[in-house]
Amino acid sequence: MKTPLSRRRFLRATGVTLTLPWLESCSNGASTLATSSTAPIRRMVCLCTTLGIHPEHLFPAKTGRDYEVTQYLEPLQSLRNDVTLFSGVSHPEVDGGHVSEGSFLTGAPRPGTGGYRNTISIDQYMLEKLPPATRFQSLILSTGNSSTSISVTRGGTILPADFRPSEVFRKLFISGSATEIAQQTRRLQDGRSIMDTMRTETQILQQRVTNRDRQTLDEYFTSVREVEQRLQLAQDWASKPKPHVSVPPPIDIQNAADVAGRTRLMLDLAHLALQTDSTRAITLRIHGHSNVPPIPGVTQDWHNLSHHGRDLGKIAQLKRIELQQMTLLASFLTKLKVSTAGDSTLLDRTMVLYGSNLGNASSHSTRNLPILLAGGGFKHGQHLAGNPANNLPLCRLFVSMLQRLGLDVDSFSSGIGPMKGLDLT
Repeated sequence: MKTPLSRRRFLRATGVTLTLPWLESCSNGASTLATSSTAPIRRMVCLCTTLGIHPEHLFPAKTGRDYEVTQYLEPLQSLRNDVTLFSGVSHPEVDGGHVSEGSFLTGAPRPGTGGYRNTISIDQYMLEKLPPATRFQSLILSTGNSSTSISVTRGGTILPADFRPSEVFRKLFISGSATEIAQQTRRLQDGRSIMDTMRTETQILQQRVTNRDRQTLDEYFTSVREVEQRLQLAQDWASKPKPHVSVPPPIDIQNAADVAGRTRLMLDLAHLALQTDSTRAITLRIHGHSNVPPIPGVTQDWHNLSHHGRDLGKIAQLKRIELQQMTLLASFLTKLKVSTAGDSTLLDRTMVLYGSNLGNASSHSTRNLPILLAGGGFKHGQHLAGNPANNLPLCRLFVSMLQRLGLDVDSFSSGIGPMKGLDLT
């Protein structure tokens, strides 16, 4: 009779993969993607403003390409042919008000309930299938004072976000001293040693388990090798100088209510990261606070104003905040448009998704979400509207985005097939 396996020992072995879920599915395809002269490099940025966007100031009455300019679309008019606005879209079975932000990029149903289990977000799915040969697989950012993000692993774990611009800048562009680089290299080598240890323990376990468990361990062993490959890439990057940018390091804004200032800093860093090809996947959680923002004419906090209850005075103040955010989005897209990327522009090579998990924050509604998609080589300049009563799944747009990356997929979460009416240039 076989001696029972130590569950503690087995979990210790599998713990490496569980604690590093973003390292799964790494393959040699990264170098192929980076060196290919035929396939253009494509990038993706996903931005979520968690307190909604007032729909009456955003959505035009007309659909198609001759839609009228609304107040919130005015800052984007110079980019009209680079942006598509979507209405009548949402995530089926995603409700719960504010907790729905965890499902914004995943479409996982019933957040906030006892049986809720989140799924992989579109940015992390992209990295599984097309791991880029860049210094950083992705940038996960937030304007808040916490590390909560909108990026989710395949196991349903929300990944931590960077929320201090100064630290993001240092990570991207400040090279350490020779001593610091040597220490980092040793840490990476230690990580590879751990992988070697886990591989040895796995081989021992394989001799003492059933056939079904052996298959599970084979899959785990494969993931260990993939983590080793990722560690090797990280070790290679540690010895290479970081890109030089001719801008001063940002100064962190201590006032949590200054979401506009914090958003501007993060979008500037996102532009620099894409421009230097430091990463090709970025998410940003734009989080409104319960403090009064430093905006002329605004006397109440963003959260309270978003729950306006149809009060015209509150809506007028809310418009000042949200117009400022739309202006920041326009500035970011303009920077991408004037930046070159090979024989094209950075905007043509970058899909930028901007929207919210709330369609109407005042009522906590998750229907009719405000969604814009810019760049990426699509035929833009239109307002695509789904059925207001029976919304189209937002994840159909995610399918279109994944297909634009060159992935052979026809579904993602609740989305079956691409978004109709969104064609390529």
